[in-house]
Amino acid sequence: MNIYDVSKKANVSIATVSRVLNGNPNVSDKTRAKVLAVMEQLGYTPNVFARGLGLNTMRTIGIMCSDSSDLYLANAIYYLERDLRSNGYDAILCCTGYELETKQKYFDLLCSKRVDAIILAGSKFVEMKPRDNTYILDAAAKIPIMLVNGYLEGENIYSTVCDDQAAVYQAASRLIQSGHKKLLYVYTSTSYSGSNKLQGFKNALADAGLPLLPEYIRQCRKDITAAKELFFSLKKEGLEFDAVIASDDSLAVGAVKYANTAGISIPEELSIVGYNNSILSLCSDPELTSIDSKVEALCTTTVNTLMGVFSGGNVPSRTTIAADLIKRETTNF
Repeated sequence: MNIYDVSKKANVSIATVSRVLNGNPNVSDKTRAKVLAVMEQLGYTPNVFARGLGLNTMRTIGIMCSDSSDLYLANAIYYLERDLRSNGYDAILCCTGYELETKQKYFDLLCSKRVDAIILAGSKFVEMKPRDNTYILDAAAKIPIMLVNGYLEGENIYSTVCDDQAAVYQAASRLIQSGHKKLLYVYTSTSYSGSNKLQGFKNALADAGLPLLPEYIRQCRKDITAAKELFFSLKKEGLEFDAVIASDDSLAVGAVKYANTAGISIPEELSIVGYNNSILSLCSDPELTSIDSKVEALCTTTVNTLMGVFSGGNVPSRTTIAADLIKRETTNF
């Protein structure tokens, strides 16, 4: 049984049935009662597609993320769905991985579902080559595109970003001011967010008059064990460092495990700063100083901006939110 059967039985248009389902006031009481009676008689249960017919809206938002097992993205998905739900919108989630072709495939899938907007969670959806972002720009001509901590300039594209560059700059500067001279920066990716974090580190060293040495900037996959092994390999190379700034808490916890195993005192001999202020920062022993990238605020602002777009309001194309440095036991500044 579907909406077409209800329409035929009640002798009204499909759009009228949809308006009844959505509580649209532009339906007479007589017609509404007739449609509801037919739905009860047929045992019809409406779905989201039926509700959207006739109103030019599915009240459904597509959400894309690269990896839902990632702590940061898992939290982002939770906050986005929570705030969309509170505004009366359903969500369709697609976990895309990192390959461009797969991201495009899922993007097209969401568009085919007639979603009202698409939210891209995380900065991995903006490609370095402009032509690889064409599919996003083309879709923005039809529906709003929202980016959570990613930035892409274009009509009908709205970004909410954390000031990652300023956050890492502050953390590095605090370490330098407290006497550290050999800062090691470990990062996971060169995404929009990742690039800004790295620039903040470079700027802090430059402003402090410290040399920027390539061997003190290392990439590592987002994995605690891999990070721990990296630090041991650096020790084997003879690289001396008295502080670690990591672009993700998982790498910072790897540094803590390395220090504990190697008998290095934290924070007296080695200070460590993580990023995202995730649950890992509290599970670490000692507890980890970490930069709070405000994922909840990013997501709430994204949804509020989207609601402003839907209501025809004058909303900014880019909103920047400041991070906080949460001091715990792995630093002594």
